[in-house]
Amino acid sequence: MEEKKYIIEIATSDFATTKSAVEGGADRIELCANLAEGGTTPSFGTIKQCREAFTVSLYPIIRPRGGDFLYTKDEFEIMLQDVKRCKQLGCNGIVIGLLNKDGTIDVVRTAALVEAAYPLGVTFHRAFDRCKDPFEAMEQLIEIGCERILTSGQQPSVVDGVD
Repeated sequence: MEEKKYIIEIATSDFATTKSAVEGGADRIELCANLAEGGTTPSFGTIKQCREAFTVSLYPIIRPRGGDFLYTKDEFEIMLQDVKRCKQLGCNGIVIGLLNKDGTIDVVRTAALVEAAYPLGVTFHRAFDRCKDPFEAMEQLIEIGCERILTSGQQPSVVDGVD
């Protein structure tokens, strides 16, 4: 019988928690600041130090603030700069999530971030769970080039949304 290989991804909030996660067997890190707010972009120094210290896949979240996933033009420009910095630092990918007011994926700006990140991998985060039509959203994200979607099945908790 073939053994299933799982990838253990852990969201960490600083260098110390990242170190603990790596020592505990994590294969991939979603590096965030402010996890209590759902995660925001970690500092340049945190990303750099984690990249230099650990060989696991490193995916910083690109989110300039907590709250909703509707971003201004200025916030989007900040996101583009953060994506470029993650590429320069040798990250393996990024984690993003942009929506429109009507609950659809912000396809244009999501595609622009995916393009800016190339060849890094891109994960679309749990903003997906706020989409009004998750199946349409999933197809759009596949077409844009996102490699994975983090979801709790459109529910506040993955336990509630597992079906």
